[in-house]
Amino acid sequence: MIDPMPGLSPVCTQPLDVRFDGGIVSSDGGLLLFRELEDRLCLADRLASCLTDPRNPAQIAHPLAEIIRFRMLAIVAGYEDGNDCNTLRHDPIFKMALGRLPEHGPALCSQSTISRLENLPSRTDLYRMAQALVDQYCASFPQVPDRIVLDLDDSFDATHGRQQLQLFNAYYDEHGFQPLVIFDGSGRLVTTVLRPAKRPSGREILTLLKRIVGRLRTNWPKVQVTLRGDSHYACPEVMDYCEAEGHRYIFGLAGTQPLHRRTTALAQTTKDRYAAVKTADPALPADTKIRRFTEFYDGAARWQRVRRIIARVEAGDQGVDVRFIVTNITTGRAKNLYQRTYCARGQMENYIKSYKRHLAADRTSCCSARANQFRLFVHAAAYWLLWAFQTVLPKRSPWRTAQFDTIRLGLIKIGARVKQLKNRIRVYLPTADPNQPILRLVVDRLPRLTLLT
Repeated sequence: MIDPMPGLSPVCTQPLDVRFDGGIVSSDGGLLLFRELEDRLCLADRLASCLTDPRNPAQIAHPLAEIIRFRMLAIVAGYEDGNDCNTLRHDPIFKMALGRLPEHGPALCSQSTISRLENLPSRTDLYRMAQALVDQYCASFPQVPDRIVLDLDDSFDATHGRQQLQLFNAYYDEHGFQPLVIFDGSGRLVTTVLRPAKRPSGREILTLLKRIVGRLRTNWPKVQVTLRGDSHYACPEVMDYCEAEGHRYIFGLAGTQPLHRRTTALAQTTKDRYAAVKTADPALPADTKIRRFTEFYDGAARWQRVRRIIARVEAGDQGVDVRFIVTNITTGRAKNLYQRTYCARGQMENYIKSYKRHLAADRTSCCSARANQFRLFVHAAAYWLLWAFQTVLPKRSPWRTAQFDTIRLGLIKIGARVKQLKNRIRVYLPTADPNQPILRLVVDRLPRLTLLT
């Protein structure tokens, strides 16, 4: 007999009798939808096929694909730590999501099993997993695209203790990693690579791009690739490679004295024009700015040739700001290339936020660099589940553009009571759930994901 919780105030003079004896109950009822998504995408099977399992096949209780799938779904549901699996292994929804009976089925794997898996992959296995993620990216298109845009950026992950590849970063004033992440323009995650917390060199970026683009060209020999990134990636090695292979690029360019001398006259006339507008209308809003563009061909000492450089000059209350980009795109006006093509990469910050913050991809706390790289891949697979979930939704639905944590709170964190009957499993969801229509809609539209596999 379980004792009630004491000390709770009565409601309308009626005493409360609160006990932890509600039966087989879960707080993640919406996770059953993501089970259907994973069954169609087969992400866990893709990643598991890249690993070599040293265990005796006759004594395996938890296949590699099942362990990876368990960890993926836990991350989607907000359980970022592997220690949570010690409790979740008995959760009825998680057991059903992995194909086990909720009441009489065996428990799922524990945290120790997951830790052994994280330390299992070799460098070759991790390379195969990276290729599998690129293949998943290619498979997510219903038809071969004519062109794709790849955004390159990095993010800082703080470390604690002695971990392989950690490095002190003076800007962040702490030790950490600086993983490089590649998304495409629509939010698909292509790959992520663990690396020390320092600016990537041109050779390092070039090595990664050759492998990624090479794998893409294996699937799509004729696709046109456009690379987009900030000034970290405007390296002569990368630009020479793009020009030799026929790829397009548009990168930010750090301002130098020779570049600023090129824009001195335009900066002064823009400043004068803003001052005149401000004098003519003193009530002008403080955030009013005047923006002008120019372009020219120039080359740095390390460059083998001159390249097209676009300068954006902006004048406002805080003075004049000048930014530069470099590109090998020969068509298009300077204004359109800067504002529509280059500035569109700002959306990648939201993708990184979803990956890092909402899915806790910065939980790289293993001592081994290989184990942390494996974690990045599993979190990337969880990202793919949520991204695919949003593609099922109608384009005008607010859930289509909702943050991942909003989706988790509204559509995954649903109380569910599970009852295992003789010939069926019945799941009781809250009658007052306000998101019943969207949940039913997702179930109806799930067959459309057959295009992604």
